[in-house]
Amino acid sequence: MVSRVVVIGGGVVGLASAIELLRDGHDVTIVEPGTPGGEQSASFGNGTLLNPSSVIPMSSPGLWRKVPGYLRDPLGPLTIRWSYLPRVLPWLRRFLMAGSSVMKVAAIGRALAPLLADAPALHRKLADEAGVGDLIAQQGVLFAFPNREAFEAEALSWSVRRYNGIKWLELDEDELRQREPSLDRHYTFGVLIEENAQCRDPGAYVSALAAHAVALGARIVCTGATGFRIEDRRLLAVTTRDGEIACDKAVIAAGAWSKVLAKAAGDRVFLETERGYHVVITDPGIEPRYPVMPSDGKMACVMTPAGLRLAGQVELAGLEAAPNWQRAEVLLQFARKVYPGLPADLPADRIKLWMGHRPSTPDGLPVLGLATGCADVVHAFGHGHVGLTAAAMSGKVVADLVAGRTPPFDLAPYAATRFR
Repeated sequence: MVSRVVVIGGGVVGLASAIELLRDGHDVTIVEPGTPGGEQSASFGNGTLLNPSSVIPMSSPGLWRKVPGYLRDPLGPLTIRWSYLPRVLPWLRRFLMAGSSVMKVAAIGRALAPLLADAPALHRKLADEAGVGDLIAQQGVLFAFPNREAFEAEALSWSVRRYNGIKWLELDEDELRQREPSLDRHYTFGVLIEENAQCRDPGAYVSALAAHAVALGARIVCTGATGFRIEDRRLLAVTTRDGEIACDKAVIAAGAWSKVLAKAAGDRVFLETERGYHVVITDPGIEPRYPVMPSDGKMACVMTPAGLRLAGQVELAGLEAAPNWQRAEVLLQFARKVYPGLPADLPADRIKLWMGHRPSTPDGLPVLGLATGCADVVHAFGHGHVGLTAAAMSGKVVADLVAGRTPPFDLAPYAATRFR
């Protein structure tokens, strides 16, 4: 049955959902207050990677011991602002519990695997349809370690990957040097996952998906959604800052701003913004062959059309706090340890800083499924560090839910009710 569907959110998850809904013949309206693919969106500024191997949650056994350090170090890879601590405590407690045992980490890995498995191929199909197939590059992703012992120290993460069918090549020092000569020589061991890929310019990709959705018949309304008009558990309209949009179904894909909308649809979810930063260096003077994930830097180092992008950092400080640009400077300084060929003194006009909001749940799993208070509302948010990778499959799942079809895998791990 053809429905009037409002997709709330013009990021990569919302647009992938809109395109799949349009394939099914639905009348689709996208509600997005900003420009799709613009700098205000998480889709714009991520690490560009399409990694089926990203089945590991942020939380891990013993992480609770490091929380005092996160509070003391405002420039560490994960930090919590003191002023925000009282508000984030409920989320933080669940975050620590989510990865408190090997069994829990393994269960999250099993749940993420089918959502990520075919990501490069699915995104290539979407990109080809949108006329930007050249943005998807599958040269693999290189994980660089100071030594083999550093790799073995992450045994849990790699065993979870292996269990979920991820394969890789292990590179000794000579092989690593041949594959990626731009790396600093303190890296002596590498792991290359060839099935991982890259979206070279996520902002341009999302912009192209928006144009493709419009070409297929979607309307984009530039406003912010505020809630729903629901009567007798049936959806009648999405309410916005500029009035109501009548509809039969709605999709919540508003990223870090989805929490209030989910509550309006009957679900209390634990959703935080993991504020992430990136630095882009134009004309970096080096030409890395692979996207690199240095184990000692907890960041993605990737070439994009705009230059070398260094993306990472997790800061829990809410949606309203001003950026701490020193955190971006940390990425820049560490990049010189990764790539000794970077110029020591880069002029300011060749460096661009960015901060955005990852929508993150405590367990690292998105909220994906029907809303409790109204089955006409579909949740599709909270993808955290896998938003770009998981977007294409999430869009297919959304279309299945709207059409009443059985999704391709069990959605129970993603249900909003898990937070009760």
